[in-house]
Amino acid sequence: MAKDHFVLVHGEGHGGWCWFKLRWLLEGSGYRVTCIDLAGGGVDPTDPNTVRTFEQYDKPLLDLISTLPEGEKVILMGHGIGGLSVIHAMHEFVDRVKQAIFVAAAMLPFGLQTDEDKKDGLPSLPDNEIESTFGAGADDPPTTVALRLEFQRDRLSQQSPEEDSILASMLMRPWPVSAISTASFEGDDERLNRVKRVFIKTERDHMLDPQQQDSMIKKWPPSEVLVIDTDHSPFFSAPEQLFNLIVKSL
Repeated sequence: MAKDHFVLVHGEGHGGWCWFKLRWLLEGSGYRVTCIDLAGGGVDPTDPNTVRTFEQYDKPLLDLISTLPEGEKVILMGHGIGGLSVIHAMHEFVDRVKQAIFVAAAMLPFGLQTDEDKKDGLPSLPDNEIESTFGAGADDPPTTVALRLEFQRDRLSQQSPEEDSILASMLMRPWPVSAISTASFEGDDERLNRVKRVFIKTERDHMLDPQQQDSMIKKWPPSEVLVIDTDHSPFFSAPEQLFNLIVKSL
């Protein structure tokens, strides 16, 4: 019997590259793995400042799922803001998603509809830690945001090997904050609840605070909550432990 197909969805500023250790572990155990680059992320050629809607941002993921062979279901796994992309795909293709795994990820059934949703699901970064680009004009909100180099390790990967933090600093790109702010979905959460959801909470997270994660878990309880005692990037800091939790959840 063929093993499951994982589709791994990166978070803000990252790309499919961030999953390289986990992909190696999953493929080594016989699973199929696709590491998607969302628009303006990873090696996708799109200028993130031109990505203005969440539909445009998620197009590579939605296109992938729409072209799956009939009857095939995938396991979606999102990190950080990638959780919103997973939710988007669940709304569009609920019958093609076998399971959804949220790794310190925005788990909000209807996206960013309220200020409370934003408070729960988005990182709270002070202005001195970010660089904003105003691609639509100085009088409009920023089109992209990037985490300044000197804050990246403490925010994202303080427990990870330093070489992984350096690699990430070389590959990270600004993320399309204006597009992400439009992530709002209509639908029925009961329909979404047909999909098994697993939340992996990162206990030492400096990007998406554990209290924010707890709030999302409380408001929309998943099928299972697993805990890992790591920074925001367990795919760097504890890949084997993350792999074991994922396999355990299947």
